[in-house]
Amino acid sequence: MAQVELGTWCPLVKKDCVGLKCAWMTKIAGYDINTGKEIEDYRCAIGWLPALLVENSGMQRQTGAAVESFRNEMVKANDAAQQLMLAATNPHQILLEKKK
Repeated sequence: MAQVELGTWCPLVKKDCVGLKCAWMTKIAGYDINTGKEIEDYRCAIGWLPALLVENSGMQRQTGAAVESFRNEMVKANDAAQQLMLAATNPHQILLEKKK
């Protein structure tokens, strides 16, 4: 697929982009979440918004998955602690249940 070139027209000032003279010109360095390629580029902050929104959504999904995993581990730990407390408070009951 052919690479699409970015235009130079700025709809905010209604003329060609003034480049680094513009306060909204922003340098982003990191990795493209879609390709894995390293990025170090200047672009208008408005132009970066779609890519940053996609990145943010990906990070939110990862955070949600990590929280769910942590929750599941805490449920297991709480169940084990509850069983331990039951065994400590009534050890004969546990022995009777094992014999059944």
